Amino acid sequence: MKLASYADGSRDGHLVIVSRDLTQAHFATGIATRLQQVLDDWGFLAPQLDDLAVQLNHGKLRHAFPFDPQKCLAPLPRSCGWAVVGAEGGVQRDAGTFGAPHQPLRAPAEGHPALAAIAGDLAAASDAPAALDALRLLTLAVDWRLDGELIATQCAPLALTPDELGPGWAGGRLQARLHLLHNGSKQPARDVDAAPGAALARLARLRALRAGQVAGMSLGDLGLTLAPGDSLHLDLKTAEGSSLFGAIDLDIAPPDLTP
Repeated sequence: MKLASYADGSRDGHLVIVSRDLTQAHFATGIATRLQQVLDDWGFLAPQLDDLAVQLNHGKLRHAFPFDPQKCLAPLPRSCGWAVVGAEGGVQRDAGTFGAPHQPLRAPAEGHPALAAIAGDLAAASDAPAALDALRLLTLAVDWRLDGELIATQCAPLALTPDELGPGWAGGRLQARLHLLHNGSKQPARDVDAAPGAALARLARLRALRAGQVAGMSLGDLGLTLAPGDSLHLDLKTAEGSSLFGAIDLDIAPPDLTP
């Protein structure tokens, strides 16, 4: 299933189910209103959401409406923690908020994209197969850093269960391509090969993970020089060119022209 959080004036947004072709959505009201609720009670609530997704994909929900990514917050606006995991383990970031997919930056910053794995509860010292079992959802995220300091983390509009990833998901690994547009100009796409179970296991080497912990697998830096007024479009796609998580569209505030 594909999940998103619509902005409704609250900190966490309102949970919606999104159709496989990204054209329709339906509120998950009656099952859960926030994604964290689902992560806390996954075994009971996720099957209900999956049934709703099946009905949506078959056009059987009377109150479905056109999906609008511009109305989305990050799928999980507030997490239990955010860490970018490398070969040497996890680098813990502050537990806090994730920015919306269209949230602008006030100044140019260095972008570091990552495949983000959203976990359920996971015991300390769990191995990779156990960690893979605790994987709940995947999405695309970007860390923005200014002078080496993390200033924001932005997420794509959708979080997906692994079964939605198609032939690019096999053996607990995701294979896809990261596509970038800088000021409308296409940049070289880069191949992505990531193992979320292994990343979560590395993060859980010394401590248990709570439902809602997010582990990022670095996709390198963007390698772009950004300037005020620039725009950036990032989209992780299948080999066939279908968007997996929806796009992150970033605008950097233009220079202040006030005399």
